[in-house]
Amino acid sequence: MATNATVQTPEGVDPMHAEPVGHGNSVAAWATVGVMMVGSVIACLGFALTLIPVLAVGVALIPVGLVLGGVLKKAGYGVGGSKSKNNGH
Repeated sequence: MATNATVQTPEGVDPMHAEPVGHGNSVAAWATVGVMMVGSVIACLGFALTLIPVLAVGVALIPVGLVLGGVLKKAGYGVGGSKSKNNGH
């Protein structure tokens, strides 16, 4: 993520690594990870109990989480989005 701002870095530090790391702390990121985790747990239970329909539901939830995250990001709930609590800070 390049910006026009000049970053002052100590001698010997690559300017690319001096930028703050964005950890994706947003509604979109939390919803994505949450749905994917629930899907993983359900899939693991289905696998361990040899219940193929339960396994299939869990596996199907994982891409649903990815789609949900993309939709929420487009709706402004991603990092720096218009509806995010702390956009840009």
